Amino acid sequence: MIMNSTSEVPPAVYEAIRPSLLSWISDEKLALFLPIIAYWTSSLIFHAFDQYELMEKYRIHTPEELLKRNKCTVGEVVRAVLLQHFVQTMAGFGLNYFEPPQKTGHEAYEMWRLSKNFGLSPAAAYFVYYWVMPFCKICLGFFIMDTWQYMLHRLMHNNKTLYKHLHSVHHRLYVPYAFGALYNSVIEGFLLDTLGAGLASTVTSMTAREAIIFYTFSTLKTVDDHCGYEIPWDPFQILFPNNSVYHDIHHQSFGIKTNFSQPFFVHWDQLFNTRYPKTNAYIAEQKRIRLEKYYAKKAANNGQAPEKVEDKKTQ
Repeated sequence: MIMNSTSEVPPAVYEAIRPSLLSWISDEKLALFLPIIAYWTSSLIFHAFDQYELMEKYRIHTPEELLKRNKCTVGEVVRAVLLQHFVQTMAGFGLNYFEPPQKTGHEAYEMWRLSKNFGLSPAAAYFVYYWVMPFCKICLGFFIMDTWQYMLHRLMHNNKTLYKHLHSVHHRLYVPYAFGALYNSVIEGFLLDTLGAGLASTVTSMTAREAIIFYTFSTLKTVDDHCGYEIPWDPFQILFPNNSVYHDIHHQSFGIKTNFSQPFFVHWDQLFNTRYPKTNAYIAEQKRIRLEKYYAKKAANNGQAPEKVEDKKTQ
């Protein structure tokens, strides 16, 4: 409710337990389960692209590469991800157990404070409180998660013991695909993803509803980074410089010591000079190879001579 005017007297606060968004599940539980649903749903969409060849023009690697180069089976990947989802859900239940229940009734007072302290109109205070502040907290959460994951990810590559016993599991996927986004050893998955996301939401004091957005968005972004496609209209690949091709370089033997940043930005790679120096050239070359194979296959299916890739660069 928007206040009609800024009063010198603060509004009374009558706190009560906040009702859930959905009557059949608490916001805290929704923040734990919705990311899992998002993970498997988005993975299945990309899996459909793979199986029915719906986006062959935008594949980063060929299906043959996926079968020959990867060192783990799809079954192994699925089982490992299910285990990680179980661990992160249990960790979330543990964290929620020690947190007080979410309350409502203080919003009018908080907006009154914004109006008094910053000279905002009631409408502006409402907009700042319900839109600007949550947006800033989630963006700060992105930065914290990126920082945590960059430092720990780089450490796991520079420390031979950590790499051998923890991180090497993820690098059995030389050709990433969506299901494999969270294919890790259990310990790494907890330290890198579960703890990183929990730390970001805790430090920024996210509400349960903000955490729903943060966890789910982060999950979808991670899946997209491993999807194996460079899709021009993919919003994640448009909004963020750290995308599927950028992360694909890290999975290749020539780029394994670079491009540590994940899952949103690339500033830590740029700051510490760990960005693969030929990233742009690799992206262009992969696109050329991909289109060359796509048009050759298309021409073969139509009984025609293959078209030149150079003629298709703008498509």
